[in-house]
Amino acid sequence: MRGSSGPVRGPAAARAPRASGALSPRLRHRVVELVHGPGWRRVAMARRIGAGLLVTLALVLALSPGAGSGGVALLVTTHDVAAGATLRAEDLTVRHWPAELVPAGALRSAGDVEGRVLVGAARAGEPLTDLRIAGPELAATATGSPDSASVPVRLADAGVADLLRPGSAVDVVTVGPSTDEPVVLAGHAIVLTVLSPAGGAGFGSAARGPLVLVALPRESASRVAAAALSDQVALTLR
Repeated sequence: MRGSSGPVRGPAAARAPRASGALSPRLRHRVVELVHGPGWRRVAMARRIGAGLLVTLALVLALSPGAGSGGVALLVTTHDVAAGATLRAEDLTVRHWPAELVPAGALRSAGDVEGRVLVGAARAGEPLTDLRIAGPELAATATGSPDSASVPVRLADAGVADLLRPGSAVDVVTVGPSTDEPVVLAGHAIVLTVLSPAGGAGFGSAARGPLVLVALPRESASRVAAAALSDQVALTLR
């Protein structure tokens, strides 16, 4: 009969396509096969995972705040610079730093720094701030008064310079009408740095004694600067 000549389609036959589909390996089976399979398969899997991680990292960096901005341009030293040195163009360069790592008072332009005195030694690549350079910002911070100034004082006794350190409190004195009556030109001055002979501009002449940069209130600074033009000036440690 026509009905009996064709294949019999029962429940088992209807499930046949599903059974053939189930024969394809699952993801878990693929991972197990790669792990326990030949070495080249493990290497290929490791490379694929590494590539995926690199792509993910690149995407995170691209979407992070400030990406592509190149950072903030800061003024840094090109090599180690000694304390008391006068900064020159070849001592300085501009580099970009992440915005969250930029120090307060960071300097940006070489024109604002060239020719000024570095009060503390700086390492190559160190960013410069306003408190590393002799100026009103440093003087105000050292004395605690906004109306302050930095004054170079040439010492009569060169040996005293070896006893001075940045932050030392000193009195500036000179000879009075009588040698046993010294005149105190300014009290409680703060030593900023001792200018080295390598600082340029004739600083630290051995014949006349070294220069010491001190911070004073502006009124006292003017008096000390005027007296230093004609009289011998000395510093006494407090």
